[in-house]
Amino acid sequence: MKADTNHTTEVSGQEGEEKIQDRGQWSNKLEFVLSVAGSIIGLGNMWRFPYLCYKNGGGAFLIPYFIFLFTCGIPVFFLETALGQFTSEGGITCWRKISPLFEGLGYGTQVIVSLLNFYYIIVLSWAIFYFYFSFSWDLPWSSCHNEWNLETCVEFQKRNDSVNFTAPANATSPVIEFWERRVLRLSSGIDQMGSLNWDLALCLLIAWVLCYFCIWKGVKSTGKVVYFTATFPYLMLLVLLIRGLTLPGAGIGIQFYLFPDLRRLADPQVWMDAGTQIFFSYAICLGSLTALGSYNKYNNNCYRDCLALCFLNSGTSFVAGFAIFSILGFMAFEQNVPISEVAESGPGLAFIAYPRAVSLMPFSPLWACCFFIMIIFLGLDSQFVCVESLVTAIVDMYPTVFRRKYRRELFLLVVCLLSYLMGLVMLMEGGMYVFQLFDYYAASGMCLLFMAIFETVCIAWIYGADRFYDNIEDMIGYRPGPLIKYCWMFFTPITCIGTFGFSLIKYTPLKYNNEYVYPWWGYAVGWLLALSSMLCIPVCMIYKILRTEGTLKERIQTLIRPSTDLPKTRKEQVSLLAVFAPEESTPCNNKDGLLPVHQMDTKL
Repeated sequence: MKADTNHTTEVSGQEGEEKIQDRGQWSNKLEFVLSVAGSIIGLGNMWRFPYLCYKNGGGAFLIPYFIFLFTCGIPVFFLETALGQFTSEGGITCWRKISPLFEGLGYGTQVIVSLLNFYYIIVLSWAIFYFYFSFSWDLPWSSCHNEWNLETCVEFQKRNDSVNFTAPANATSPVIEFWERRVLRLSSGIDQMGSLNWDLALCLLIAWVLCYFCIWKGVKSTGKVVYFTATFPYLMLLVLLIRGLTLPGAGIGIQFYLFPDLRRLADPQVWMDAGTQIFFSYAICLGSLTALGSYNKYNNNCYRDCLALCFLNSGTSFVAGFAIFSILGFMAFEQNVPISEVAESGPGLAFIAYPRAVSLMPFSPLWACCFFIMIIFLGLDSQFVCVESLVTAIVDMYPTVFRRKYRRELFLLVVCLLSYLMGLVMLMEGGMYVFQLFDYYAASGMCLLFMAIFETVCIAWIYGADRFYDNIEDMIGYRPGPLIKYCWMFFTPITCIGTFGFSLIKYTPLKYNNEYVYPWWGYAVGWLLALSSMLCIPVCMIYKILRTEGTLKERIQTLIRPSTDLPKTRKEQVSLLAVFAPEESTPCNNKDGLLPVHQMDTKL
């Protein structure tokens, strides 16, 4: 009987080895670090963080920002990365192994990622469109002499105090007309979808082709691509920073960016903005960190990596603010207007304020090309990591189906094709209204906060914070400081619950440009997008309980029990060896007096 047991375990152990080899791993630590950096450092660092800083009290905004960073951002970031490395599973099967009752967490995060894949890449299609038009000595958004311009179009001249010029009340800027009348061909509302913009559809196709070939071979191709996509934006950011600081009026913008207004800290909205910014910029609760961590070697020091990446992300946002507001200060100086009139959030900053800025610079086509290349690469690595996260989760659920030759590539092709077809809806004349619905509801801070609450509760109270710390110690060789454990147990869920409740109480319906009000069914679609991910958790819990045998208490006890397939720590392995193979529990051939982990697994 003992021999049969050992033989069976040995075979399963060999199958486990083959599964890991087939699944793939990063060639080195740098590939993992660059992939995560590319995922978390994206377009939000370039416009959302600086905008929120000046909107919410300048330097005073950093106080709630850092509070959320240390109580929510770093703890959950580390939790997801370590979970992926420990289980070597994607965003769904990792929760199935930790606690089957919480498997809905994995489905919920992948629903968010799927919706994110539909609309996030639309920004890349806009950037490719602008990049194409940047190859012109006279940038088309800098003048009013184009076929799409209205009679009310007025070119903003450089500042000249000797000339008194008063623009008409209904005057429009050429850069806004290019954005709304040439790029978007914006209709009057979501109920007027109009026709498809085929030039943007071609740009979207190019973006998806780039995305597909970045990840079509899994980590083998992803790990190589990020060497360029994750580092090039930093080079461009440095160039823009140096150029921005040398422009006249740069000091005005930087002062506006950092001037602290401590009175704003009394406004609860400031704290909610800080919390949602942390969740957005750190790609928390999307499953992508778990997927990337799952390709790590078991003994990789993910704790040190996570701390370095978190500080790199926040540091990048802070430095990007100097580059952005130095340019916005230059624009305010040139146009002789308050800086608050040139600073906008979201797509407006990237596709209105920046094109206007480069049109006022010497050698403007060169700066336009540089800027939109940076936007493309910032968005591209975030996009293909999200797609990789979704594909990894599905492949890990059905390894025997998708890990055969060419099947993963074909499945990835199907995912990209379906996502492309869904994205075409947002490239119609009324597509911008659909895009904003997805952006405001599908991957909103409310959904991410909801996921974070259940993630921390599952790990800290169901699986056990101390048990997970034992797993981490087995991986990296030491236990992290107790602060992160206490965050998982108390600070993170309490902070997330408070912020989630406040976001419901202070909910304000979406408006486009603070003017267009959506019809009732538009808001209904938005809430369906939000609930599609959040409902996965309770629905999956109910389904699991109904399908499990026994009394209600027995069912719950069975479902919260971790899978036996989880890697055993050295302490657990020695304990099991003492029970099942007492004569083999002492031999060792390494410095700590224990058998190597893979040998212990084989013997068990």
